[in-house]
Amino acid sequence: MTFLVLLLALLVERFSRWRLRLQQDIFWLRLLDRVELDPDLAGDPRRALFRLVLLPVLVVGVLLALLSLPLYGWLALPLHLFVLIYSLGRGDVLTELRPFREAWRRGDSEAACLVAERDLAVEAEESLSLLRRVQGYLLWQAYQSFFAVIFWYALLGPVAALAYRLLALTGEHTTLPVLRERSVRLRHLFDWLPARALALSFALVGNFAAVFRVLLRYLSDREVPAAKLVIEAGRAANEGQEAEVLIGEAGLMTLDELWQLLVRAGMLWYVVLALAILFL
Repeated sequence: MTFLVLLLALLVERFSRWRLRLQQDIFWLRLLDRVELDPDLAGDPRRALFRLVLLPVLVVGVLLALLSLPLYGWLALPLHLFVLIYSLGRGDVLTELRPFREAWRRGDSEAACLVAERDLAVEAEESLSLLRRVQGYLLWQAYQSFFAVIFWYALLGPVAALAYRLLALTGEHTTLPVLRERSVRLRHLFDWLPARALALSFALVGNFAAVFRVLLRYLSDREVPAAKLVIEAGRAANEGQEAEVLIGEAGLMTLDELWQLLVRAGMLWYVVLALAILFL
């Protein structure tokens, strides 16, 4: 059933707007507000994370266990699909990049800087740095929105995928520094394996030698941020694009090539998962 759910989630994510309808965080954000207003919980990040992450995960786990008993577990399929779609990243990275692409295509670097800061929260003082940061934004958003969630769902099921997303939401939305620090640290642990798996995928579908050098440098480093590893590995897979400022279509081609790299890596993950299901 795992592979079927992943296929259905991919179809929903690519060819419908159901994902936007299912990813409603309003109830969880209200829970976050109550936790932050409670002085006992606000001062204890472990108890706060229990309420915000572990408790919802336990509820979903119990529901899945109950639905997995009758009809060989097929009753649990809709819940699997809902949890997986909910756990995917927020927004659409290609839609978010569209205003930047239009400005860059015109060669209007000032407008490109403004829309990158407005839509992507990416800041840079000159064109080459801006393009590199937008490339990094594309790689990181694809990883944290899709690849990390798919990895944990395939490995440990929907509860792990949900835990990853709730930790990410906590780090992004909380106003409590101690809670943000703890959630970011836990998410860093969650990112260790999938980030390296994606980097290895880049090596297999891109420039193997260049990515392998990045992997050797960071493979056993527990402190390197997942974003740094994913971005450097993605750029290395398309090595040789950053030597000059590529204004207009030439610069946009680097973004298109990175997107195709991500598509090939995604196809590789699905093929590996299908083979694992067939032969293991």
